[in-house]
Amino acid sequence: MYAITGITGQVGGVVGRRLLDAGQTVRAIVRDADKGRHWVEQGCALEVATMDDVDALHRAFEGAEGVFVLLPPAFDPAPGFPEARRIIDAVRAALAAARPARVVCLSTIGAQADQPNLLNQLGMMEQSLRTLDLPMAFLRAGWFMENSQWDIQPAREHGTLPSFLQPTHRAIPMVATEDVGTTAAALLQEHWEGVRIVELEGPSPVSPDAIATALADLLGRPVRAEAIPRNQWAELFQAQGMQHPVPRMQMLDGFNQGWIAFEGGSLEQRKGVVTIEAVLHGLVARAPST
Repeated sequence: MYAITGITGQVGGVVGRRLLDAGQTVRAIVRDADKGRHWVEQGCALEVATMDDVDALHRAFEGAEGVFVLLPPAFDPAPGFPEARRIIDAVRAALAAARPARVVCLSTIGAQADQPNLLNQLGMMEQSLRTLDLPMAFLRAGWFMENSQWDIQPAREHGTLPSFLQPTHRAIPMVATEDVGTTAAALLQEHWEGVRIVELEGPSPVSPDAIATALADLLGRPVRAEAIPRNQWAELFQAQGMQHPVPRMQMLDGFNQGWIAFEGGSLEQRKGVVTIEAVLHGLVARAPST
């Protein structure tokens, strides 16, 4: 049996489907039983647990051959990441008590970076969980291609792709959530000892200019990537409702300056198969037209 957190999201949903396709038994861990009905209909067992409830997580993880851990995304965290720390402590305690056969934890490119930034939350999780005496794999994924969903409307309406990633010709490692979930499901069914770090990107790095070109082809109109000046970032993020925009800005600095990158060296590297063009095709098809 495989216990999956975040199964109602994009990555966790792929993990669940891939395991079911392989004939495995899946335990869907959800915060709200109503949101888990779809997975019950697919044949999953259901456990209701919030990610900071040690006892509920212990029950959800107990007896599992593998556990998939996904730290809920927090794009506007309070200083010091108190919410992430609370969840990490709870997950660690639950894993220590339940002792599943193995754990796959979704991490990120740049988790090893010491500089302050939004992704430090995942670095903290790696540091905490790696001390457990369990087979542990951290899947460090590149920038999600699906972040381009925010590019569809301005590209369609104005022919522009406002970009925080810059210079816009610079390509960075990106990956589709389909490949992330597929890789995580495969790792859960592997056997190893100790700690593994697996770095995952798509078929090739992607630049904002390349996204603009692909969108132009899909939309049938010219699209141009435009760098958003950094001195406008804080005001833009605050207008979107963010109270603590600095960590997000630091993360973007890390990508733009190159210190958020894959660690490389002796770490495992894997590549997905889903292209940015395929992801954009799906995003455009699902995006409401005006």
